[in-house]
Amino acid sequence: MKHFLTGFDWSSEDMLNLLYLARDMKKDPAKYRSDLLGKSIVILFEKPSLRTRTTFDIAMSRLGGHALYLDQQNGAIGKRETVKDYARNLSRWTDGIVARVFRHDTIEELARYGTVPVVNALCDLYHPGQALADFQTVREHYDDLSKVKLAYFGDGNNVTNSLLITGAKLGATVTAVCPKGYGPDVQIYEKALEIASKTGAKLTVTDDVDAVKGYDVAYTDTWVSMGDDTPLDAVRARYMKYQINRELLDRTGISWVLHCQPAHREYEITSEIMDGPMSLVYDQAENRMHVHAAILSTLLNQVRS
Repeated sequence: MKHFLTGFDWSSEDMLNLLYLARDMKKDPAKYRSDLLGKSIVILFEKPSLRTRTTFDIAMSRLGGHALYLDQQNGAIGKRETVKDYARNLSRWTDGIVARVFRHDTIEELARYGTVPVVNALCDLYHPGQALADFQTVREHYDDLSKVKLAYFGDGNNVTNSLLITGAKLGATVTAVCPKGYGPDVQIYEKALEIASKTGAKLTVTDDVDAVKGYDVAYTDTWVSMGDDTPLDAVRARYMKYQINRELLDRTGISWVLHCQPAHREYEITSEIMDGPMSLVYDQAENRMHVHAAILSTLLNQVRS
């Protein structure tokens, strides 16, 4: 049984097929309105969410299925009941589990003990659905992803990790421009490099903004990850040179801008850029819904052995 946990667990062909399906679902949603008729998922979130929760719920509805949201008013997963028991119980009632959690170990346990497909809707190490939506958005402007150059600016986090993995699978050029000591996970980066050596992708980590002159897309995220109470002003000096603003875009010649949101305007990105003609931020947010629909359709319609 196939899950969607890290991005490493899907082949390059699998990812391209997801992007093709997401594009077709966006173009002709009526064709898929009974695709998951009679099926149900649970959306199990330890962390708050606007885009991820909404897009999974609506994606399931547009495919003819039902989504049930469970928050954590009774405590974190594994505290009131073990993760194993969560997985085994939910598997008796639903056709799939979508989980946003603090630790990747929780996602792995849900997949290990459950008997239905599990989707990682974000954890401390990965955000694979986000990265696919990002590349779907880029692909709406560049047919050949192998020729696209994407630069990520700021804190190396779960989004950065997934951009590197997905970029490696799709043969793109992805550079993480981060302060020294605040780059992506080293083991994930090295594993993505192994994939890139086979697909022709080019992956780099640097602290030099000038290393991405001539790139196509700039991407950023919050400087402080969800669950971290550090005030943004406390890290402003560390990250300010990586802010996406007019000067940076003029300096690099980059054409398009992405942000996975929530955005802290005038910190990692200026309002001038986020609301301007170079911004694909809201296209990117919409495409979350189409990518999530493609993931759910693929997983919940798989033939089990």
